[in-house]
Amino acid sequence: MQLRYNYRLYPDAVQRRALAQAFGCARVVWNDCLRARREAHAAGLPYLTSAPLSRALITQAKRTEARAWLAEVSAVVLQQSLRDLDAAYRNFFDSIKGKRKGPKVAPPRYKSKKDSRQSIRLNSNAFSLQDDGTVYVAKVGNIKVAWSRPLPTAPTSLTVTKDAASRYFASFVVDTEPDILPQLDTEVGIDLGLATFAVLSDGTKISSPKFLRRAEKKLKRLQRDLSRKVKGSKNRAKARIKVARQHAKVADRRRDWHHKASTRIIRDNQAVYVEDLAVSGLGRTRLAKSVHDAGWSAFVAMLEYKAVKHGRYLGKIGRFEPTSQVCSACGVKDGPKPLHIRMWTCGACGTVHDRDDNASKNTLAAGRADRLNALQSAGKTRTKVPAQHVEAGSHRDGQPTVAGIPGPWVREHVNGAEPQ
Repeated sequence: MQLRYNYRLYPDAVQRRALAQAFGCARVVWNDCLRARREAHAAGLPYLTSAPLSRALITQAKRTEARAWLAEVSAVVLQQSLRDLDAAYRNFFDSIKGKRKGPKVAPPRYKSKKDSRQSIRLNSNAFSLQDDGTVYVAKVGNIKVAWSRPLPTAPTSLTVTKDAASRYFASFVVDTEPDILPQLDTEVGIDLGLATFAVLSDGTKISSPKFLRRAEKKLKRLQRDLSRKVKGSKNRAKARIKVARQHAKVADRRRDWHHKASTRIIRDNQAVYVEDLAVSGLGRTRLAKSVHDAGWSAFVAMLEYKAVKHGRYLGKIGRFEPTSQVCSACGVKDGPKPLHIRMWTCGACGTVHDRDDNASKNTLAAGRADRLNALQSAGKTRTKVPAQHVEAGSHRDGQPTVAGIPGPWVREHVNGAEPQ
């Protein structure tokens, strides 16, 4: 499997200028190629492939006076920018045709030098790891890296990014084998919430740290200082960076906490079941700030790729499953209940339920039922499903089991790995 390892970079002043030039050249190539394809589409011409675009807008453009500065950066950076544009178009077309699952993907847009995130991507021909602990980037130099952990294998690609807080990061992609953990007999259902971040079916309750709420007082002061600065002034730029750094601290703390909690859950349970929440819809309600502060999507994504990495199973039940309405003791549906009702008594069996604890138990039962139905129908429909927990270590042919679904780009707390 492919994992992504992130490290903090500390370029000097000369290297920062070289990286800024590389960011700008990659952005110009992206915009020029995107403009050419849009104009061809508007004129009714066939889709322009990458080969003629590379010749006209990279190779030949370097020989013109208007784009001669493209030759001052690595050619790999320019070619990778065009490949990224091809990937963006491919995702857009696959989304339209229904080949790509999930939300619809919008067509590529023009990039701006004012974007909060700037990046370049390089293959192994344009970078190398040095013996002194630095990383060499073509036409930039040897950049100092904070190696928080070693790379398991030689990286195949490198992405250098600059975020809104003016921090630089190196993201290496490596090919590695899954780290299968010993098999367990425990399974758990998780009910995600706001007051209590997560309630597990085994009775464990994980309190919500509310990182954004705790930082609101300082963020409010920094935002007020930013609003009072003259637009376009240097003081406003400094104030903007202060706000961005505070937001970055909040995001880093939340991400680190998510990694620790998700790693603990994956290591302690062979199978984990969660509800498929409509976070994008909840983010448009009056609870939007609390929903985004909790970071449910990022947490579930970490559970997904860690299940793949460690040979665990992650199941998602339907978002319309009435986990808060059904008695986990007798199975009687007792009807919907407002959010302010945290304790209720079943009218059929008289069991007193904690709302979240009851929902987590129902999540576990629904997840087990869905998994059993999938296993029973797999032979009839020829659908590939993850192995049962008694076989989760390997297939019978000796190949490692892949359980769960890989998630988006997120950092791994243990071993510092990310899915690619």
